[in-house]
Amino acid sequence: MNKIEILGTGCQKCKKLFETVQRTIKDYNIAAEVIKVEEINEIMKFGVMMTPALVINGEVKIVGRIPKSDEIKNMLLEKEESQ
Repeated sequence: MNKIEILGTGCQKCKKLFETVQRTIKDYNIAAEVIKVEEINEIMKFGVMMTPALVINGEVKIVGRIPKSDEIKNMLLEKEESQ
């Protein structure tokens, strides 16, 4: 199962990224645990200076923008195929 972390302090873009990820895993039936990381100290541990950020299985994938659903799907399916 994928572990997806949404890094952000709760701004509109962060909320939109969370919603987009939730919709993507539901629409494509992808097994994933989605976690919101809102504490600035926890976000800093990833070396991220801009939010929102998308972390998949501990790896920062996207910073400072909201990817489209297809892009998220491709990143998640790529991870599943390599496992």
